[in-house]
Amino acid sequence: MHIIVIGAGVVGISTAYYLVRAGHRVSLIERHPEPAREASFANGGQLSYRYVAPLAAPDVPAKLPGWLLAADAPLRFRLRADPAQWRWGLAFLAACTARQSARTTAQLLALAESSRQQMTGLLAAHPGLDFAHRSNGKLVVHRDRGSFAAARRQVELQQRLGAAGSPQEILDAAACAAREPMLAGIAGQLAGGVFTAGEAVADCHRFCQQLLALIREIAPDTACHFATTAQRLLTRQGRFVAVATGNGEIAADACVLASGSEAPRLAAGLGIALPIQPLKGYSLTLPLAATDTAPSASVTDFARKIVYAPIGGQLRVAGIADLVGNDRRIDRRRIALLRRQAAEFFPAAADPDAGQPWSGLRPATPDGRPIIGASPCRNLWLNCGHGPLGFTLALASGKLLGELVDRQQPSIPDAAFALR
Repeated sequence: MHIIVIGAGVVGISTAYYLVRAGHRVSLIERHPEPAREASFANGGQLSYRYVAPLAAPDVPAKLPGWLLAADAPLRFRLRADPAQWRWGLAFLAACTARQSARTTAQLLALAESSRQQMTGLLAAHPGLDFAHRSNGKLVVHRDRGSFAAARRQVELQQRLGAAGSPQEILDAAACAAREPMLAGIAGQLAGGVFTAGEAVADCHRFCQQLLALIREIAPDTACHFATTAQRLLTRQGRFVAVATGNGEIAADACVLASGSEAPRLAAGLGIALPIQPLKGYSLTLPLAATDTAPSASVTDFARKIVYAPIGGQLRVAGIADLVGNDRRIDRRRIALLRRQAAEFFPAAADPDAGQPWSGLRPATPDGRPIIGASPCRNLWLNCGHGPLGFTLALASGKLLGELVDRQQPSIPDAAFALR
């Protein structure tokens, strides 16, 4: 079967990989001249298979007033006259319950564990892949006791859910500094942290490039339509038939919509409302001063929602979530915030002023679950809405989508990710 995949970010390329492995002929459509130029380009680089708790958490509504008023808040809203944004916001607040958060966490853990297994298998099968992958563990530090207590409860919840993978360690402030000596300077500000040995970091952009090269090796007939914008989806009698692009129509037997924050626009042309809003994130990529000054593990400042990931010879400082519509401009105030936090957390690791700034739109659903599966239009499939977990969940999402296309028994329960 000839299948079009719209979007050559990490989710789209992962989808294409599993489709060509299953024997399908794939055509990729991507509006940029090369793969992974948007949310997959310079993201946090963390493969956080155990840290999948959704942003819609029970404690978020109480924090929202403070976040709305603070200039340096980790989550910022720009309210617009956009009914879709308001519907998303109301659905987000409705998802901020302990019951919904626990349910979503369980579902995301299953998808993340599948992704971890797929990454392990991919690296074993193709040892020549080089995208700075390193299983160096992840340390999430908490600044206040209430947040730390909630982290303990989250660890206990995941244990009850039977989460696979490496065990999680609860650490006090001194133990955090012992685990990661580069935190010694701020240990007095910490209440404690959680360390998970099995988590990893990698360069998502390089991963996409190398996985695409592997796809072309497996299936030389794979067509890559770069610098090609998908303008609308064409149907006949309720069935997908082609994609209209700026370079003409491309026909196929089926189509997978994996275009991130652009997916709602294309789906809307068929009367399909995707509950996805772009959450703009930011990053700085800093050249390390010396390897012994960088954190050995990936570190997350939970309160400020900022991650520090040593990737190759660089330190990736990333975070923040701005709900500001499809605004791709880099807000210099947000980048300045990342610079200040990097100088505070790891002052000897790198010069924050030398960092390369970036921003990207992460396609997020209200409750944090991606949309993977069929659409109301026959032979149009959805693989979108992964939010900040796109890199972590991409391989499992691509595998699951491929199983559904081929009418195979899904490797994990798929109903949780169906369009609702």
